[in-house]
This record gives sequence, structure tokens and C-alpha cells, in this order.
Amino acid sequence: MGSISQGTDRLILAPAARRDAVLQLMRSANRALVLSMFRCDDFSIVDELASAVKRGVDVRILITKRARGWKEKLKDLTALLKSLGAHVMPYKSAVMKYHAKYIVADDGPALVTSLNFTRKCFETTCDFMVLSDDPQIVSGLKALFKNDCAAPVAGPLPEMPERLIIGPEQSRERLTQIISDAASSIRIIDHRVTDPEMLALLAAKARQGLTVQIAGTGPMGGLICHGRMILVDQKTAIIG
Repeated sequence: MGSISQGTDRLILAPAARRDAVLQLMRSANRALVLSMFRCDDFSIVDELASAVKRGVDVRILITKRARGWKEKLKDLTALLKSLGAHVMPYKSAVMKYHAKYIVADDGPALVTSLNFTRKCFETTCDFMVLSDDPQIVSGLKALFKNDCAAPVAGPLPEMPERLIIGPEQSRERLTQIISDAASSIRIIDHRVTDPEMLALLAAKARQGLTVQIAGTGPMGGLICHGRMILVDQKTAIIG
């Protein structure tokens, strides 16, 4: 299955569809392109960013300063992106690791994903992408980008639409509430479910008779588990 569309959203699942979805979104930008980046080693992405700059798009990239095994690569990547003409802002908080991955083109659509912009994640991992035209998602991500660019002197987290869960400020409370409200099933893809409070809550829901399933510690249909997804009552999905 390549993708699933509903309302203003499209969920992209197939590895073969991931790279094209990102490239097409970048190509659609006429005025502005904002990206939140953790790792990137796929030159088709870099080339597309260069093309966007050349056609006059204001390309702004917020990038982590900490990724395991990537200390020098991140320095080189930052220098490369700057040389293309993109505005690159390293995330400056010394306390928090920056791990968000999203793109907004103009006034939408927006893409939220669990994957890195790497060859590995485009080809061999179990990851998730959502393309959304929801104006609240678009405006929420723009506000988040602006706030995170101001770290470490950023103000309080801006008011976010309900459909965006921002960590660490909101993640525990929101996920606890969603799981607590589950009525029939909780299905999780995550290769590292270790939080004691969440494990206790899942065990309690299982004792109540709900179907509770956790996958991801082994191969996922030949793919390496990387992204996380929670599916509650077969109708609410959370990716990250």
C-alpha cells in the first residue's frame, strides 16, 4: 500500500513513495519553504533545495546540532546548505535534543514525518509520512518553527492545534489521555517502548479487556523499524 487519503490528509507508507512525496512538495513551493531537519545525506533532497533557492524561494532550515555519529557530518551539511543560499539555523538549546522532521511549502501543504532525509530512511526503514492541507496544521508548524528558531531564548510554546502534539511539553499528557480514552484497541509500532508509566497504562488497558499490541522489535515486512505509530480504536493514528 503506497498511501491512504482522507479529508485534507494523505498518509504515505511505501518506501518507494517517500522520496517523490518530499521532492514534489519542495517543487510546489513558490515563495517560502521551511524545513526541520535531523539528518540528510540524500543528494536529491539537496539538489531540490538548491533548485528552490535558484527560483527565488526563501528556504529556511532548522537543523539539529546533535545526532549520534554525525558531529562532523552535521557541520559539513550545514555548510553545504548555507553555500546553496538557504538560511540555516542550528537549534541552539543546550538542554534539549532537536528531533522534529517536517516541511511546509508556502501556505501549505505541510509534511510531518518520522523519517530522516537519508537514503536509508527513503529505502529500508519502517517510517510514516503525513501530507496535510489542514490550515491549522500549516499555521501551527510555522509558529513552532519560528519559536524553535529563537531557542534558547524562545518564549512559551505557542498555542498549537489539537492535531499537533509537541514534545516534550505536551507529549506525556496528550498521549496518556489518548491511551486512557481508548475503548477497544491500542496498536503500537515502536522498537523501544520503555517508559514505565506508559507500560503500566498499557498493562492496565489490557486488563480492562482492550486489545493491546506492540510491534517493532523485529523486522517489519523486511523493513527496519525506525518510526513510531500509535493506532487507537482503529480510527486515531499518531506518528512520530
